[in-house]
Amino acid sequence: MAFRQTVSLHRTLTSLLLPSNSTTFVANYSSKSNLYHVKVGIPEFLNGIGNGVEMYAEKLETEFGDLQNLLVARSMKLKKINIGGDPKVCKHRKLILKYAHKYRLGLWRPRVEPPKANK
Repeated sequence: MAFRQTVSLHRTLTSLLLPSNSTTFVANYSSKSNLYHVKVGIPEFLNGIGNGVEMYAEKLETEFGDLQNLLVARSMKLKKINIGGDPKVCKHRKLILKYAHKYRLGLWRPRVEPPKANK
């Protein structure tokens, strides 16, 4: 019995405070602009990944041409053009593939470096 009263009280309060047909909700806006590239190419994509992957920008540009071709590339294709072939940098191929997958899904975009404030 007490549970029913609690539930009905909760429903009543919710309907009073948040009317369903009203547009009283305020969106959460930020005053800061997003620092994302509008046009993302292979160099911007690799700079966004970081970790030394940007050293392959020229090689990937000549091989794939644009970012869309890089996004559908497989590991063996990257291995054939010697991306991440050195044992010291063996994770570079994995990083490129991981971030390419995130980019395709819309979960990640390369950020622009914010301008430094002069003191």
